Amino acid sequence: MRNAVLSILAAIVSGILLGVIVPPFNLGPLVWVALVPLIVVLWRPREKRAGLKAAGLGWIAGMISFGIHVHWLNEVSWLGALALPAYLALYPAAFAWFAATLGNPFCDGPEIEIRRWPIIRRSLGFAFRNAAVWAGLELLRGWVITGFGWNGLGIAFHQFPLMAQAADLLGVVGLSMLPAFVQFTLIQTARRMALTAHDGIRRTKLDFIFATLIVLLCAIYGVYRISSEKSREFIPLKSLLVQLNVPQEAARQLWDSPTIHIGYEDETLAGLEKYPDAQWVIWPEVAVTRPILSAGDGQWGTWQENQVTFDRIRANHDYQFLFGVNEIEAKPAPNGELAASPDSRMWNSLAVLDPDGNLERFRKHHLVIFGETIPLVDRFPWLKKIYEQQAGVSFHGSFTPGQSLDPLPVPAGDQTIGVIPSICFEDTVPRLTRKFVRPGPQVIVNVTNDGWFKESAAAAQHFANSRFRAIELRRPMLRCANSGVSGAIDTTGFVVHPVSGRPQLLLDENGSSFLRGSLLAESRIPIRPATTLYSLIGDWGVTLLGLGAFGISFLRRR
Repeated sequence: MRNAVLSILAAIVSGILLGVIVPPFNLGPLVWVALVPLIVVLWRPREKRAGLKAAGLGWIAGMISFGIHVHWLNEVSWLGALALPAYLALYPAAFAWFAATLGNPFCDGPEIEIRRWPIIRRSLGFAFRNAAVWAGLELLRGWVITGFGWNGLGIAFHQFPLMAQAADLLGVVGLSMLPAFVQFTLIQTARRMALTAHDGIRRTKLDFIFATLIVLLCAIYGVYRISSEKSREFIPLKSLLVQLNVPQEAARQLWDSPTIHIGYEDETLAGLEKYPDAQWVIWPEVAVTRPILSAGDGQWGTWQENQVTFDRIRANHDYQFLFGVNEIEAKPAPNGELAASPDSRMWNSLAVLDPDGNLERFRKHHLVIFGETIPLVDRFPWLKKIYEQQAGVSFHGSFTPGQSLDPLPVPAGDQTIGVIPSICFEDTVPRLTRKFVRPGPQVIVNVTNDGWFKESAAAAQHFANSRFRAIELRRPMLRCANSGVSGAIDTTGFVVHPVSGRPQLLLDENGSSFLRGSLLAESRIPIRPATTLYSLIGDWGVTLLGLGAFGISFLRRR
């Protein structure tokens, strides 16, 4: 009984430590020890039902950590704030089962081998295989049921640029292997050292020294990458990011459409008066409240309210206008105008309007479950009632996922920059963003609205996750939010002005991102951006390492 209580306490401690490595706590250095309490109790000698008991401990740790991570869901749905952590905890539970069985170096008792190199190989092998399986399960979490890869171990490095640069190798999920590997090596070394107190034999620490050198090499790699990125030729780009901070109750905006439009118009014109040299103006997700109508031949139309807004902000100004809007499929009517039908498809889109009135658009791929789509709602109508009860608005049908993987070509002076489009939490889905990578100057543009979750940690966590897309692909990012974090990120994940060094974030005097205003973001778009390993192989690196580690562990145990 005493051992069971201590094991549960260890799982709780690990859950808490894992929970506070991300915003709003930002205790990132704890990522180097967060797994230790849990692994110590998982790596016990063989016992009955070890795998089942370990899975329970892993689930407890996961439930606590993810409960802390996504506590902001309470702003929308108390049911979601319980159900989502309970589901996400299944992945730490699966890892705990592996660690206690196939990945347990002490399954048959403490290692007493005193020959140096066999024990070092054995220790590093177990540490690497456990780390690879942990990363593989993080990756799997980002795929299953469309995926929620939010806040893996690697996200803890969002405030530590030197360590974060290695994300361009195997992605931020691959970066999660580093702190896991160090901890798994540390535990084996510490247990081996503990034997010294009993038999007086001096045992080697070379495995932990090796793990420490890996960390040092990662930091050196970070210095190299930051230096090489700063030396690239670039296109200067000035973008006006406009944020209104419209209050919401779940999906329901508390301001009416005219108030929102006038607010964005006023903030844009005030920003352009202050920064008349802005080349792009960017509005966030669904800032234009009335939809646009799109025909298959490229013809488009919109409501008069939208047109009044377009005319007002474009008068006497020449810039590219990027904005979030809903798009409805339409066909020409007998009177020559476009008209939608009850069964018309809908898209959540990012549109680009040039000074001549030509419109390009990207349609969102990765739809939010119970936000933009409800799977199987036709078969289970009660799902619609749950949505309406939790979201506070009627459900009018699911959006249609987009199909195009082509960047949007947007002029900037006499140059053309390829926009890698991203809507809402698509900037947390690296496997999607990398599909838009092409040679030549590119910038990631994310338009989002975190207003669903009010002034919670959701916005800061979202921003922390999105920074790694710029590092993984070595493409800068422009991020515009209705309510959340608006700013510019360079190819190394920094959010500072390239000349002055000032933060390029829209913040008030208290450092809060929840405000109304605009920001002139100055970006350096590499003319010949780096081709990263992650942009070439994507998630295959972590996939193969994870599967290989599991397979080798299974065969060794057999």
